[in-house]
Amino acid sequence: MTENALVPELAVFDWSVSRDFYTDIIGFDVLYERPEEGFSFLAFGSAQLMIDQIGIGRTFESGAPLLLPLGRGLNLQIRVDALETLLKRLAKSDYPLYLPPEEKCYRRDTVEIGHRQFIVADPDGYLLRLYEDIGTRLSQS
Repeated sequence: MTENALVPELAVFDWSVSRDFYTDIIGFDVLYERPEEGFSFLAFGSAQLMIDQIGIGRTFESGAPLLLPLGRGLNLQIRVDALETLLKRLAKSDYPLYLPPEEKCYRRDTVEIGHRQFIVADPDGYLLRLYEDIGTRLSQS
């Protein structure tokens, strides 16, 4: 297993609920875990993240109390091969979307990069922006 240079660790209130969301609904694989610590290292394609239950083992707080929703001001962009598969799993689980599917282009220098994307909040309020690449075009500006 090769770890990415940046792997976010998300503090969660209920490890088993978060683990089920990431594995059963989104489709992450468990690379390894320490259930007694409420910890899992997860991967979805080349995307990796860790979940760690608050109050078990080490909990990193920045001085402010940890309250829902967690991760305010942060969204994690995750590239996927098939957005429709995820949308079907979320709908089957009756899991709400934070932002419905959309097509959006982002300018990078003289090129626009197309994404089909949606956003879902995990059980602790972390926003996941899941997207598939829909190609590039010359920038209109």
